[in-house]
Amino acid sequence: MQGIEVKNLDKKSDERGWLIEVLGEDLHEAGKAFGQIHVSVAYPGKVRGNHYHKRKTEWFSVPTGNGLLLLKDLTTGDEEEILMGENALKTVKITPGIVHAIKNNGSGDMALIVYTDESFDPADPDTYYQKILE
Repeated sequence: MQGIEVKNLDKKSDERGWLIEVLGEDLHEAGKAFGQIHVSVAYPGKVRGNHYHKRKTEWFSVPTGNGLLLLKDLTTGDEEEILMGENALKTVKITPGIVHAIKNNGSGDMALIVYTDESFDPADPDTYYQKILE
């Protein structure tokens, strides 16, 4: 799907645990001010998202738990599903005009790390609801 980038992540493990680099300099948009990073948790069977942005770009990663990310291009109507989580470590870039929603399809909590290239402004949230996943 145009505007979507998926980068498989390298998991480095030792006796202490593991580490992944979710977002590095190569994934950030050059020349833009730093936006914001947030972490959200979805309980089993629950959905986060069901919206799109007109100007914001976001990067999603699920380091723990398991999720199904559904993307829908507003221009073409094309849809794409991406499995994410502990056994499918990746970062997905979502550009403006792509409706996105992620469902926890596992049996435990799913942690979602999101980087947005623009800080949230309650007076101008650039978030438009559109339900694509239940």
